Amino acid sequence: MVGQRLYGGLMADAPRHRPLLALLIRLCAAAALATLAALVKLASDRGIHLLEIAFWRQAATVPALLGWVAATGGGLRVLATRRPLRHFQRALYGLAGMMLTFGGVILLPLTEATVMNFTAPIWAVVLAMLLLKEKIGIWRWSAVVLGFVGILVIARPGDGHIPPIGALVALGGAFMIALISIQIADLNRTEHPVTIVFYFAAFTTPLLGLALPLVGTAHDAAEWALLLGLGAVGLLCQLLLTASLRFGSVASVIVMDYSALLWATLYGWLLFATLPPTSTWLGAPLIVAAGLIIAWREHHLSRRASPATALEGT
Repeated sequence: MVGQRLYGGLMADAPRHRPLLALLIRLCAAAALATLAALVKLASDRGIHLLEIAFWRQAATVPALLGWVAATGGGLRVLATRRPLRHFQRALYGLAGMMLTFGGVILLPLTEATVMNFTAPIWAVVLAMLLLKEKIGIWRWSAVVLGFVGILVIARPGDGHIPPIGALVALGGAFMIALISIQIADLNRTEHPVTIVFYFAAFTTPLLGLALPLVGTAHDAAEWALLLGLGAVGLLCQLLLTASLRFGSVASVIVMDYSALLWATLYGWLLFATLPPTSTWLGAPLIVAAGLIIAWREHHLSRRASPATALEGT
């Protein structure tokens, strides 16, 4: 709803929504994102620089998508766009979001980093107020407060459980997720999911490549396997996330994101021998509840609003 109202005046109708398919795709995306986070942390633990991790996360996307387009016989028409500047803007925001999200994964335990990502709906409410001048009612304000209480419970400021800089970086990544979701919802009105993912990689890979000579190092077979896995899983994540927003709204699919908590906890236990403390299990439900309240309220408001009202942003 936030994304639809922000860019509602743009050309072309939104694709027909298929709620069940959108939920299934988003569920798979949550598992893929947790897997990507685990691979990022493993790569960092082996001394691979964040910028190099981000480069290889993106580098395989362009040739993979070109090969897929050629193999399916769709031709390069699917990659045609009349909105290159909007794609470039999305790429810059996406690059910032990737660096912050990966940084949070590196600095925090997997479960805590994942929970911080769950604050994205809270930031979406804040963005709706700041960018759209939207009036926020008691339900969503209560959810915002509840979510930030959950953050404080998990972070336990002053006791050294998690580094403050790590929490701030992860929260910054969640903020960018909210902002990027709005951009993707806009692009999905006129662009194919493959097109959106392609231009994100096409614009960001050269930028990251400029830093590669400064941070790149020699790798053994295990490290190359990690980097190639990063690229493959990262591409899958992008396709699934973008497709979920093509067939369903942010408010309707966001509930599936919380399944990533189970995967993150499992990966943390199996790969890094860490389990979340009691404070995380007390704070995480507060953040999840805040997200669910926001999703329910957005869905309720979207059903009340007429198409004309939604386009006008009132």
